[in-house]
Amino acid sequence: MMGEDQSQGRAVSSIRQCRNDDCGVMLAIVNAAAEAYRGIIPADRWHVPYMPLDELNSEIAAGVKFWGHTANGELVGVMGIQSVQDVDLIRHAYVLPVHQGHGIGGALLRHLRSLSMRPMLVGTWGAAEWAIRFYERHGFELVSPGRKSMLLKTYWNIPDRQIETSVVLANPPDNTAQV
Repeated sequence: MMGEDQSQGRAVSSIRQCRNDDCGVMLAIVNAAAEAYRGIIPADRWHVPYMPLDELNSEIAAGVKFWGHTANGELVGVMGIQSVQDVDLIRHAYVLPVHQGHGIGGALLRHLRSLSMRPMLVGTWGAAEWAIRFYERHGFELVSPGRKSMLLKTYWNIPDRQIETSVVLANPPDNTAQV
């Protein structure tokens, strides 16, 4: 949990697990933030909306637990964690564009890392350099291209085309040989 003194004009913020009644707001956050990928990722992987409700429901059913960052009671960022075999995956990390660059993504990532004692992996688009830099700033390290393909096929359920255009980052970096 986080909090700031509202009497000094600062937002009161917190991190909490997302609830079923958050789905509409979660989708709005994901789809607004995913606009950054338009024209960056391969056109055959882009669709509108970027994440429809049935996909969100499918992710939740598959065990993705979403956590949200609130500012003055309003959900402004989300990030999921999914336990798969012997690792935890960071899934669907998005912050509303107007709130980006204020430490929200980092706070969510630190919170999720505090919940896990296992190696963590995150997959993202190879062309999303800003996302790769974000994870590297937070202690994740890119795995080799050959290892990336093996990890994506082992821990994710994504099409081959997405595997071709994605990267995987691991934390802790020195445990990548073990995952």
